[in-house]
Amino acid sequence: MNFNSNRVIIIRLIILATAIIFVARLFYLQLIDSSYKASAEGNIIRRVTAYPSRGLIFDRDSEIVVCNAPIYDLMLVPHQVKKIDTLKFCQLLNLPIEEFIKRYKICKKFSAYIPSVFESQLSNSMYGRLQEFLIEFPGFYVQPRTIRDYPSLSGAHVFGYTGEISKKKLKKIGGEYRMGDYIGISGLEESYESLLKGMRGVRHVMVNVRGAEMGAFKEGLYDTVSISGLDLTSTLKSSLQKYGEQLMVNKTGAIVCIEPSSGEVLAFVSSPTYNPVELTGKGFSTNYKKLSMDTLKPLFNRSIMAQYPPGSVFKIVNHLIALQEKLINNQTSFSCDGAYNIASLSVGCHPHSSPLNLEQSIQYSCNSYYCYVFRYILENNKYKNIEMTYSSWRNHVTSLGFGNILNTDLPNEKGGFIPPTSYYNKYFGAGKWKWTTVISLAIGQGEILCTPLQLANFASIIANRGFYYIPHFVKRISHSDQIKSKYRQKNYSDFDSIHFITLINGMKRAVDDGTATMAKIKDIEICGKTGTAQNPHGKDHSIFIGFAPKDNPKIAVAAIIENSGFGGTWAAPLASLMVEKYLTDTISRGWIEEYILKADLLKK
Repeated sequence: MNFNSNRVIIIRLIILATAIIFVARLFYLQLIDSSYKASAEGNIIRRVTAYPSRGLIFDRDSEIVVCNAPIYDLMLVPHQVKKIDTLKFCQLLNLPIEEFIKRYKICKKFSAYIPSVFESQLSNSMYGRLQEFLIEFPGFYVQPRTIRDYPSLSGAHVFGYTGEISKKKLKKIGGEYRMGDYIGISGLEESYESLLKGMRGVRHVMVNVRGAEMGAFKEGLYDTVSISGLDLTSTLKSSLQKYGEQLMVNKTGAIVCIEPSSGEVLAFVSSPTYNPVELTGKGFSTNYKKLSMDTLKPLFNRSIMAQYPPGSVFKIVNHLIALQEKLINNQTSFSCDGAYNIASLSVGCHPHSSPLNLEQSIQYSCNSYYCYVFRYILENNKYKNIEMTYSSWRNHVTSLGFGNILNTDLPNEKGGFIPPTSYYNKYFGAGKWKWTTVISLAIGQGEILCTPLQLANFASIIANRGFYYIPHFVKRISHSDQIKSKYRQKNYSDFDSIHFITLINGMKRAVDDGTATMAKIKDIEICGKTGTAQNPHGKDHSIFIGFAPKDNPKIAVAAIIENSGFGGTWAAPLASLMVEKYLTDTISRGWIEEYILKADLLKK
């Protein structure tokens, strides 16, 4: 009996509590919260999105390289549309009547009460012409917003581009984004989207039956202001970037320049490139399709995504490993008779003096010398078998930034390829391969692949005598010098600093009187190494890495020109022009500049 009584009491209390909640909520909505009234009066209130200004991007000298340009979207609220002169409206917009009907139906299907875009990105002239008559077309209004503009017309692969968020992307990230919003799609625009985008606001305005604005609702009580995105100062030097892009006209390849003392990227050229303005405004879709179908792949960021065999540049990696493992010393010399021959194996070499010591081996880029060195490395008695020896060799290589991404602040970075032991075990069987099987690695051929960014970073490591900062593209965020801590940390290679002395001397000799003499600059001590990488798809790639000055280096550089031949013929002089331009802001060797600028090295 008591049980039933208690149950009745509990049920009555639940009903009473529910009634109290409903009454309290109704009281709040009708007498306290006037936003309910605002919603009820939605037929005379227009909710206008206040889009924020996207953060600006500056170069390292505070020159604006990415800014904003105003555009206007024509918005439609279908339920506010009364009888309008459709023919006049279509004439103002140069729009077929069939297209008007189609768009109106799409907007109405989306929502009869929520504004949606009827015509995006009106030109200034179109906006001016339409604004004069807009009062005649209730339900239509103009929504101002901005798109990106590029005063410098350079650095497209670094800065990237923005565009309307896709349905797939919106579904993935959701949050505060809505259909029609712009978002960073590539480059720094993508990497720093959360900082650049800002925060939207909203205005509630009174409109009359003709759709004309009559002032702020409730004196702006419910309005929120938009907050502009943060500004970025990039590490690029705009004048150097433009110069590099000029030098690479009619050439396929990449140039990367880094400040060794900080890891800041000074220039980042991928060629062919494109005009960044092409991927803004109403022409975006047409231009993107055209660029995507171009056989030269101008949208492909070769500086960070293309993976090349390094060729003879890689010899100096084996140079360092042999020194660190104490297998050779500065006086070690080998003879070269035009080829390295052992059993049925033969690796050819170009003519030069013989025998050669360590510095001379770099000066003349001797293939035979580095076949001997590589044999010493992989027959090292310190290790029990070829797998252990090779793994040690690979660990040394990867400590120089090869074989993995460097974790720079641009998206879509590739890591190159330094084959692991398992790669050769798979193809030849465990214990069934030896140093002669992988002899091509001695001279940077075979399976090795590197990105231009990795090669420039390697040049920075040599310039720093053994360490590097992760290459990065943002120097400052708004007025703060604080960037991610990982870009301020030294990353040490496996090699003692003393082992870089002979290497640097050999690289200087290569420029002064060796394979890289076309990189020589008067009054500037430049150290460099050429590479001519075999290309299974055509003519060899021309490669050069270097830095200057020899002491207290200010710039490290890597240049790759596809299908152009010897490293000393093309990449070396081109890279030296970048060095001279940066260090002196002038070019003293007019004939070298003309030679590069006029060259058409595109693969035919």
